[in-house]
Formats: sequence, structure tokens, C-alpha cells
Amino acid sequence: MRNMLLMIMSIVILQGCAVALVAGTAGAVTAANDRRTIGSQIDDTNIEIKATLEIKGNAQLEKHSNISVISLNGLVLLLGQAPTEEMKSLAQQLIKNIPAVKKVHNQIRISSNVGMTTKTLDTWLTSKVKTMLLTDDNISGTNIKVVTENSEVFLMGLVGQTEGNKAVDIARNISGVAKVIKVFEYL
Repeated sequence: MRNMLLMIMSIVILQGCAVALVAGTAGAVTAANDRRTIGSQIDDTNIEIKATLEIKGNAQLEKHSNISVISLNGLVLLLGQAPTEEMKSLAQQLIKNIPAVKKVHNQIRISSNVGMTTKTLDTWLTSKVKTMLLTDDNISGTNIKVVTENSEVFLMGLVGQTEGNKAVDIARNISGVAKVIKVFEYL
């Protein structure tokens, strides 16, 4: 019985290692194919963490809003909902002076927080758009970040003008997408 327990524990531990190995390898491949420098990728992660902590650290925003922060090459995209214009502005004020932030695109909508059904649809739309971008031979879908909030698709990345326009055209023609907003930095 003891040997059986040890064998089961070993299998579970080894499966965890395999998952970690696959996740680590996927992360390394993604980082290697990214048009941003490794330093910029690290800066973006730090920006997202610091900005999220700032927003969550404000009692008013934490309680009454639903705000996400995405950073790509120092361009920050604020998404979600806040009940007032003042709260929308407050979120931007809290993060605009974080080191490495070049510009803040404040796309927070003045409304009540979206529900789980809307979030699920947004995830589905993001998957559809990303799949179409990845399968198009004329663009580098791996270099375009897709984020969907309340059926609005936001496209971010370091792209050429033609590549960006093609990505917008692809996203715009997907059923369920209400609006496409570019947050590109052009090469």
C-alpha cells in the first residue's frame, strides 16, 4: 500500500513538472518571437502589476469598478467599466506616472459592470479574432494582442501600417464584433 501511494505521488509530481516544462517552453518561444525587446516585455509585465495594484488599492475603484490593464511596449490600455467620469479619470491618474508608461489609452466605459455572460462572449470573440489573425499569411498574428471588452475588440502590437489595416479588416468582419479599436504602435 505504501509503495502504491509513493508511485501515485511520483506520477502526480512528474505530471506537474511536465506541465511546467511545456508552459515554460511556450513562454520562451513567445518571448523569442515578440517584436519587443526582452527589457520591454519585462517593463510591460511590471506596468500591468503596478497599475493593477494601484487600482485595487483604491477602495472606491476596487468596490465600484471593473478595470483591466494591458501594457504593450509602454502603451497602456485601460478597459472596463466605472460608474462615473471621475472614477474613470482617477484610474488613469493613478497609473500615468508609473515608470516606463509612455501613453495611456483610457477606454473605460461609464456604465455598470458587465456580467458573466458578456465576459464569456468576449472570451469567445477574442478566440475567434486571434484564430483568424494567426491563420492569415499576410500578417504576423503572434505580434498582435487581442482583447475584447463588451464586444469591442482592441488590437495592440508593433505592426506595419498594412499589417495593422489587415488585422482591423479581419476583426471587423467577425460576427459579434461591435467595434474594432486600434492601439497599434507602427514600425
